[in-house]
Amino acid sequence: MIRRGVYPGSFDPVTKGHVDVIERAAKLVDELTVGVLNNSAKISLFSIDERVSMIEEITAHIGNVKVSSFDGLLVDFMKKLDARFVIRGLRAVSDFELELQVAQSNTLVNPEVDTIFLATNLQYSYLSSTVVKEFASYGGDISHFVPEAIIDRVYEKYGFK
Repeated sequence: MIRRGVYPGSFDPVTKGHVDVIERAAKLVDELTVGVLNNSAKISLFSIDERVSMIEEITAHIGNVKVSSFDGLLVDFMKKLDARFVIRGLRAVSDFELELQVAQSNTLVNPEVDTIFLATNLQYSYLSSTVVKEFASYGGDISHFVPEAIIDRVYEKYGFK
């Protein structure tokens, strides 16, 4: 049986913390799908296609990683992929409280789904896409936050070159 996992998120934009979790999670499963959530209720900096493309570029060196967009319920997306494991990164205790509720809800809906929590690497424990957008919106240095390949793309969204 192939062990398939899904690492879901909005990835708007993808951060070095996300990449760290992807690289680590890819070692735990045979196939890892980075599920890019298309949340129509939220205004995103990058389009769904841009986010998928950036993650594909940044994870091209990891042979068992695929990137796909989805909308709706994660458990439905997982069923479509025949995936059993949800991968979630935890930065702080506050993340755990919400993620535990989501994990328990997903398991209630589909008892075959298990959630794997990965503690964020200490060097990225403060990092979020919101922090990246805040710094970038003022032209601040985001090189510590995002992979080099997307720095210019983030700045361009705010009119910086």
